[in-house]
Amino acid sequence: MKKTDKNKRPGIERRAFLSNCSKTLPSLLVLVAGFDLQEIMASESGNYNPNDHNYAMGIDIHKCIGCARCADACKNENKVPREEHFFRTWVERYVIPENSEPIVDSPNGGIDGYPPIEENLQLERTFFVPKLCNHCENPPCVQVCPVGATFVSEDGVVLVDDKWCVGCRYCIQGCPYGARYLHPKTHVADKCTFCYHRITDGSLPACVEVCPTQARIFGEKGTKSSPLRRFQRFHEIHVLKPGLNTQPKVYYANLDGEVV
Repeated sequence: MKKTDKNKRPGIERRAFLSNCSKTLPSLLVLVAGFDLQEIMASESGNYNPNDHNYAMGIDIHKCIGCARCADACKNENKVPREEHFFRTWVERYVIPENSEPIVDSPNGGIDGYPPIEENLQLERTFFVPKLCNHCENPPCVQVCPVGATFVSEDGVVLVDDKWCVGCRYCIQGCPYGARYLHPKTHVADKCTFCYHRITDGSLPACVEVCPTQARIFGEKGTKSSPLRRFQRFHEIHVLKPGLNTQPKVYYANLDGEVV
């Protein structure tokens, strides 16, 4: 009779077992009460530690050419409905006539271009302004959500847990930047997440990656080595609607006073 080697054990190898556990654990966590979206996504990102980050974005208005590749890439990356009025990010065109009110348009978020400007219009200036969720440090959308579906993650990103959202639209009404919409199929609130699934994996948001003029800068707030720190040092920085005290974390350089 052949003697069995005591050092050899039947079944799956330890490395394979741990690998399988790492793949299945995030799915199992969804079924466990007490885990929110932030914890689940952190588990899926391996060694990613949200406490080590505080994300923000910078936008240079002078560099934006209104191509709206950012808006198109965002729809592709995040499966945003292709119909108009559903955007996580979009680009507005500001036309400033002499001695007249500004004309602001953003047909289909700028993806299909903009209509010609009237020939007889006496122009003072024109420019483009990309917009998105401002990932506020004091977000009114979080304050008005009755079920806690909207929350600020530990790395400073405002997220929506679609498993908790009841589609009441309070957050949509509460957002002063018009940055939210109700998804027509899932019937839950949706918005920019800075492409959270990408940044926790070490990649840039899709809108930043495709910008041909590098008008968008993504990085860490308060980190000396972050490209965002350099952006803030070399530009006069403004935020949208500063009087609301929402403390936005989307910072604009060369922001015109006509922008609302």
